[in-house]
Amino acid sequence: MRALILALACTFPLLLGCSETPSIPAPADVAAPPADAERTASGLASRVIVEGSGTTHPVAADTVEVHYTGWTTDGEMFDSSVARGETAEFPLTVVIAGWTEGVQLMVVGETRRLWIPEDLAYGGRAGSPAGMLVFDVQLIRIAE
Repeated sequence: MRALILALACTFPLLLGCSETPSIPAPADVAAPPADAERTASGLASRVIVEGSGTTHPVAADTVEVHYTGWTTDGEMFDSSVARGETAEFPLTVVIAGWTEGVQLMVVGETRRLWIPEDLAYGGRAGSPAGMLVFDVQLIRIAE
């Protein structure tokens, strides 16, 4: 249990007090999803950046290994496993709803940009990034 708590704390360093990481520039479309973005009924928008080679999609109960970077819509990076140079692994049951939904759209090897509305992100929780959040997520593997 201690290892899981430590892994989660270092997955979200800005939110949980780990050291700061170098900034990665925001993509040009960070302010809003482009017209060609896929949209779900919940309001999540996404676009495939790099096609994956896998055929299996994770389910909400799965644990995944990913690389990711997150920005606010004004282009401020708030978290990045890429900048830390270390992938993150966690159950999809312990992340924000937009991640749980968005990662299930992916296959292994895929990189997808997610535009997550605030109600699927941190919902205005104090101390968390506010508003719509944008993540580039690379699905490395679905843990067994």
